[in-house]
Amino acid sequence: MRILVTGGAGYIGSVLVPMLLQAGHQVRVLDKLLYGGNGILPNFLNNDFEFIKGDILDEAVMSRCLDGVDCIIHLAAIVGYPACKQNPRLAQEVNVSGAEMLENLRKKDQLILYASTGSNYGKVAGKICDESTPLAPLTIYGRSKTAAETHFMNAGNSISYRFATAFGVSNRLRLDLLINDFVYQAVKVRNLIIYEKTFKRSFIHVKDLAASFLFALDNIEKMRDQVYNVGSETMNYSKADIGYKIREKVDFYLHFADVGTDEDQRNYECSYEKIRNVGFETTIDIDHGINELIRAFEAISVKNSYSNV
Repeated sequence: MRILVTGGAGYIGSVLVPMLLQAGHQVRVLDKLLYGGNGILPNFLNNDFEFIKGDILDEAVMSRCLDGVDCIIHLAAIVGYPACKQNPRLAQEVNVSGAEMLENLRKKDQLILYASTGSNYGKVAGKICDESTPLAPLTIYGRSKTAAETHFMNAGNSISYRFATAFGVSNRLRLDLLINDFVYQAVKVRNLIIYEKTFKRSFIHVKDLAASFLFALDNIEKMRDQVYNVGSETMNYSKADIGYKIREKVDFYLHFADVGTDEDQRNYECSYEKIRNVGFETTIDIDHGINELIRAFEAISVKNSYSNV
């Protein structure tokens, strides 16, 4: 299959693209390379890989990228609460306007696989969120992703994935993800302060996240025009749970603050029964991901920059 991956040089894309190439797909990546392109360099060894440097808000570039592809995996976005708070106007333009332009430019037989988010649910303490749970996003990130998801699903020939919070090592490593950040603070700073320790999140390793796209490509007719939570009930944890798990492996000072708040107020648990019934299950658990992050942070220095994918 001929596949366009928008934002394919980012945290997810640098894991996903090699998997697509290994599976025999022809892959075209569109990315601005705001955070560098080292993560995609090995892909140039494969003749089925093509790279276009450009902006998803550039209509001429997008039209060129869409030419001749069967499927678009739409990763390009301003991702997460911190990055969207830093530049809310850009977040709205990229996450919503970019999605709308992509939809307007694609042919109706070009499938969209959209990377949505569990942040769409907002704060739903005490309830398990499934795909029918009303969406109540709290931040510009959640609101912009909800708007784009709604746009794609109304258009048809689309599959949207509401991902759990990603974690784990990638060639384009992000530190603005809860587990990645907690491990970084534990290893590099030896100090971690956690606000709202009882708040819960669902998590998914970046390799499982990438694998879910390949699963969709193999099950298009079963999954077309559906929304799926993507993660595992075994990976629903409170922030305190994550802190304790890291402290089992690293000697650092862990403090749960009674005063102060985390501005990102997401607090929810999810059901992943719908996608499990189609046949997809995650394979990498929290402990494995924490261990690999510890090894990585002990070995290298990482800049704490935000990601656009």
